Amino acid sequence: MKITAIKTYPVWLGQLLVKVETDTEIYGWGEAGMPHRSRAVIGALQHFSDYLIGADPMRIGGLWQEMYRNQYFEGGRVLTAAIAGIDIALHDIVGKALDVPAYQLLGGSHRDYVPCFATTSAGSLDQLIEDVKLLLNNGWNTIRTWMARGRLDGQPLYEPRESIGLTAQWLTQLRQEIGPEPVIGIDYHHRLSVAEAASFCQRMPAGTLDFLEEPIRDETPEAYESLRTMIDVPLAIGEEFSSKWTFLPYIERGITNFVRLDVCNVGGLTEAMKIASMAESHYIDLMPHNPLGVICTAASAHLAAAVPNFAWLEIRDSPTEQLGHYSQELFPIQPQREGSHILVSERPGIGVEVDEHLAAQRPLEIRKPGPLLRRRDGSLTNS
Repeated sequence: MKITAIKTYPVWLGQLLVKVETDTEIYGWGEAGMPHRSRAVIGALQHFSDYLIGADPMRIGGLWQEMYRNQYFEGGRVLTAAIAGIDIALHDIVGKALDVPAYQLLGGSHRDYVPCFATTSAGSLDQLIEDVKLLLNNGWNTIRTWMARGRLDGQPLYEPRESIGLTAQWLTQLRQEIGPEPVIGIDYHHRLSVAEAASFCQRMPAGTLDFLEEPIRDETPEAYESLRTMIDVPLAIGEEFSSKWTFLPYIERGITNFVRLDVCNVGGLTEAMKIASMAESHYIDLMPHNPLGVICTAASAHLAAAVPNFAWLEIRDSPTEQLGHYSQELFPIQPQREGSHILVSERPGIGVEVDEHLAAQRPLEIRKPGPLLRRRDGSLTNS
């Protein structure tokens, strides 16, 4: 079997789909991260296709190394996002060729279903409590919340100090309202400084939060180490990381407590399994980032099935969040969710089919970035 084509479909849902074709009837579907940087990622995919045409798709690990190391300047988010799209598609091809689901290529399944967490972006305390109770009543026991924010003159406004006081108050009251059993976390989307993140956590009673996701930017592990000495809340970090080497200090130095790897950013299933092994040796569970859509969800579910150290998978489809990422029209075959669980698929490969004609007819619209997040004084802050 030989690779004959690598095709890209940036689709209207905000996803960059990748199809790898072979000289047989077997093909594979993958998904590349950074869809809103799709022109850069597509360029990398075109570069890889120049020498992958004619290669044996069964050589997944070898082809990963060739893609990563084929030039002097290795790695980076654009390249590993492109590699991820191809790597997931290769797992799809090999699974179909061997008539086994992709998790069998990764060592077999540890679980019958994949537990997920839901998200509420409620903008008031009353709405937050209502949303969380709705999720609890529908069987979701792990819930992620969002920070307080505002608008000024019709534009997004974010004042960190105003946000942390109000958000801490909301979360404290939420915990009092729902009791100690549900798992509650918050994504601060790297919008705080070290001092602000510490102040935020210190304003809440111990046990209010079960995890704090991405409170500060991640370029400097030492900043997180400093924060770690000031707070007692478990940290969930890594959705932007592009390799095992980026994760290394966060795992080895005990900085993160949940690994937020994104299979479509980090180089696909090949690299994700290595990171999972690193995390397992330090008793750290995976909590994969999964904001994109069906193929990312399917690949993440196979990863979750194949590793022992797994907590929850992010899913953007719940009673409090329907983003439209899981189009049945575009993906007539996709992972099946029952309540807060995704069932582990027995279909060969990753278990997804795509309406290729529809994907070609409805491309992603390349737009200028939306309004940037600013403070009252007009200065820019992290979006």
